[in-house]
Amino acid sequence: MAAASEARVPALADLWQVRPLELAAMLAEEIVAWREQLDWDFSASAELVRRFVEVHALNGFALLVGDEAVGYAYYVCEEHKGLVGDLFVREEFRTPELEHRLLGAVVDQLMNTGGVRRIESQLMMARFAHRRVLPAAHHARTHERNFMMYDLSRVQELPERRTDRVVFDHWTERRQDDAAQVIAVSYRGHIDSEINDQYRSAEGARRFLFNIVQYPGCGAFFQPASWVALDRSSGRVQGISLTSMVARGVGHVTQICTSPAVRGQGVGYELLRRSLASLAEGGAAKASLTVTTGNEHAVGLYERVGFETLRRFPAFVWEGF
Repeated sequence: MAAASEARVPALADLWQVRPLELAAMLAEEIVAWREQLDWDFSASAELVRRFVEVHALNGFALLVGDEAVGYAYYVCEEHKGLVGDLFVREEFRTPELEHRLLGAVVDQLMNTGGVRRIESQLMMARFAHRRVLPAAHHARTHERNFMMYDLSRVQELPERRTDRVVFDHWTERRQDDAAQVIAVSYRGHIDSEINDQYRSAEGARRFLFNIVQYPGCGAFFQPASWVALDRSSGRVQGISLTSMVARGVGHVTQICTSPAVRGQGVGYELLRRSLASLAEGGAAKASLTVTTGNEHAVGLYERVGFETLRRFPAFVWEGF
């Protein structure tokens, strides 16, 4: 198998030159990989990739062997920023060199795109790229993140945490503006605002909230397990825990944060507990989340609750080019 792969060196092609049929086998393998490794149904995202490629509306590169894609990476541009949406190479061809080649092509193209001053990526399926010297390394920073999983059969073991400061209610979209303010305040100076600059302002946080509620990148938004913490006196939002369903029977905590005013009072824990309990009531058997490894306080909380790290993956940022 290895000898056959070496004999077929993939050619790098612009995604605009690729037909959906050439992506079919690769996307099918990626769907299986997400399901087996992360308990995540990637099929909706794969279908979006196929549709955008079909209308020549997806920027990025593919690795081709004959008329079949064996790897790809794509990106989108958002104002001043480029986002590397995905990078995947089929198992038979997966090497550090090919992952690096795809990432380098995307980064180089984004750095030469007018108006782009920052590049972000969180590559869940990249296996080797973060172990090598990055493309344009003098402009790059790397952060390690954890993908963690919780067995929801244990949720009844978690005690309720009461606090006099807040009351809890289910998420509604009318809370979105207040929630965006909480995100911006809670992530000020935080390591995650280095990874995702949408956390740095209320306007950016509104776009972030819109994306996780409306698009399938983080699963299908699940309102019944999404909670807010409200100041008992003023009714203002002091914390949120938002969730999605990423596969049949599998939930995901897409965002959890609290304002500095209520930190240390168990509000974050209780928001998480309520989301996990509601996911279980909604039929989920597992729940996942991602967290930056350097965020030791959050990692510690999740581990005390019972989350276990399944894998680590890189988050890259390029600036100053």
